[in-house]
Amino acid sequence: MQKLGTHVLVELWQADPVQLDDLEWVRRGLLQAAAAARCTVVGQAFHRYAPQGVSGVVVVAESHISVHTWPEHGYAAIDIFTCGERSLPEAAAQHLIAYSGAKRHFMQVLDRGIPGPG
Repeated sequence: MQKLGTHVLVELWQADPVQLDDLEWVRRGLLQAAAAARCTVVGQAFHRYAPQGVSGVVVVAESHISVHTWPEHGYAAIDIFTCGERSLPEAAAQHLIAYSGAKRHFMQVLDRGIPGPG
Protein backbone atom coordinates (compact mmCIF):
# COMPACT_ATOMS: atom_id res chain seq x y z
CA MET A 1 0.00 0.00 0.00
CA GLN A 2 1.11 3.53 -0.72
CA LYS A 3 0.39 5.19 2.61
CA LEU A 4 -1.26 8.58 2.24
CA GLY A 5 -2.32 9.22 5.81
CA THR A 6 -2.86 8.00 9.32
CA HIS A 7 -6.32 7.66 10.86
CA VAL A 8 -6.56 7.44 14.64
CA LEU A 9 -9.85 6.48 16.28
CA VAL A 10 -10.24 7.09 20.00
CA GLU A 11 -13.04 6.09 22.33
CA LEU A 12 -13.22 7.68 25.77
CA TRP A 13 -15.31 6.23 28.60
CA GLN A 14 -16.03 7.45 32.11
CA ALA A 15 -15.12 11.06 31.32
CA ASP A 16 -16.56 14.03 33.21
CA PRO A 17 -20.08 14.66 31.85
CA VAL A 18 -19.95 18.37 32.68
CA GLN A 19 -16.81 18.85 30.61
CA LEU A 20 -18.15 16.73 27.74
CA ASP A 21 -21.15 19.08 27.58
CA ASP A 22 -19.02 22.26 27.60
CA LEU A 23 -18.51 23.48 24.03
CA GLU A 24 -15.60 25.78 24.94
CA TRP A 25 -13.83 23.01 26.89
CA VAL A 26 -14.21 20.67 23.91
CA ARG A 27 -13.02 23.36 21.47
CA ARG A 28 -9.93 24.12 23.59
CA GLY A 29 -9.06 20.42 23.75
CA LEU A 30 -9.27 19.91 19.99
CA LEU A 31 -7.22 23.04 19.26
CA GLN A 32 -4.58 21.91 21.76
CA ALA A 33 -4.60 18.46 20.14
CA ALA A 34 -3.96 20.06 16.74
CA ALA A 35 -0.97 21.88 18.21
CA ALA A 36 0.30 18.66 19.82
CA ALA A 37 0.09 16.98 16.41
CA ARG A 38 2.06 19.81 14.75
CA CYS A 39 -0.90 20.57 12.51
CA THR A 40 -1.94 23.89 10.97
CA VAL A 41 -5.50 24.91 11.85
CA VAL A 42 -7.42 26.31 8.87
CA GLY A 43 -10.99 26.20 10.23
CA GLN A 44 -13.31 24.95 12.93
CA ALA A 45 -16.98 24.32 13.62
CA PHE A 46 -18.65 23.30 16.88
CA HIS A 47 -22.24 22.72 17.94
CA ARG A 48 -23.85 22.07 21.33
CA TYR A 49 -26.97 19.94 21.23
CA ALA A 50 -30.04 20.24 23.46
CA PRO A 51 -30.39 18.79 25.92
CA GLN A 52 -26.72 17.70 25.87
CA GLY A 53 -23.72 16.77 23.76
CA VAL A 54 -21.17 18.53 21.60
CA SER A 55 -19.90 17.86 18.09
CA GLY A 56 -16.89 19.62 16.73
CA VAL A 57 -14.30 19.55 14.01
CA VAL A 58 -11.01 21.32 13.64
CA VAL A 59 -9.99 21.38 10.00
CA VAL A 60 -6.23 21.29 9.65
CA ALA A 61 -4.09 21.64 6.54
CA GLU A 62 -3.20 17.99 7.11
CA SER A 63 -6.93 16.90 7.30
CA HIS A 64 -9.11 16.99 10.46
CA ILE A 65 -9.69 16.28 14.15
CA SER A 66 -13.30 15.71 15.20
CA VAL A 67 -15.32 14.65 18.22
CA HIS A 68 -18.85 13.85 19.27
CA THR A 69 -19.73 13.62 22.96
CA TRP A 70 -22.45 11.82 24.89
CA PRO A 71 -22.22 13.45 28.35
CA GLU A 72 -25.05 11.30 29.69
CA HIS A 73 -22.81 8.27 29.12
CA GLY A 74 -19.46 9.89 29.95
CA TYR A 75 -18.45 8.92 26.40
CA ALA A 76 -16.71 10.65 23.50
CA ALA A 77 -15.80 9.40 20.02
CA ILE A 78 -12.76 11.07 18.47
CA ASP A 79 -11.51 10.91 14.89
CA ILE A 80 -8.05 12.17 13.90
CA PHE A 81 -6.89 11.99 10.31
CA THR A 82 -3.63 13.44 9.05
CA CYS A 83 -1.52 13.15 5.95
CA GLY A 84 2.06 14.09 5.41
CA GLU A 85 5.12 13.08 7.34
CA ARG A 86 5.38 16.07 9.69
CA SER A 87 2.16 15.59 11.68
CA LEU A 88 1.86 13.44 14.81
CA PRO A 89 -1.75 12.20 15.02
CA GLU A 90 -1.01 9.84 17.89
CA ALA A 91 0.29 12.80 19.91
CA ALA A 92 -3.08 14.49 19.36
CA ALA A 93 -4.83 11.34 20.58
CA GLN A 94 -2.65 11.10 23.68
CA HIS A 95 -3.32 14.75 24.45
CA LEU A 96 -7.09 14.25 24.24
CA ILE A 97 -6.96 11.12 26.39
CA ALA A 98 -5.08 12.99 29.10
CA TYR A 99 -7.12 16.21 28.68
CA SER A 100 -10.40 14.33 29.10
CA GLY A 101 -9.42 12.57 32.31
CA ALA A 102 -11.36 9.55 31.04
CA LYS A 103 -10.91 6.49 33.22
CA ARG A 104 -10.95 4.17 30.18
CA HIS A 105 -10.01 4.60 26.55
CA PHE A 106 -9.34 2.68 23.37
CA MET A 107 -7.16 3.86 20.50
CA GLN A 108 -6.87 2.33 17.04
CA VAL A 109 -4.34 3.49 14.44
CA LEU A 110 -4.99 2.80 10.75
CA ASP A 111 -2.81 3.46 7.74
CA ARG A 112 -4.84 4.90 4.86
CA GLY A 113 -3.85 4.90 1.22
CA ILE A 114 -3.80 3.31 -2.19
CA PRO A 115 -3.48 -0.47 -2.55
CA GLY A 116 -0.41 -1.87 -4.19
CA PRO A 117 -0.38 -3.95 -7.37
CA GLY A 118 -2.34 -7.14 -7.37
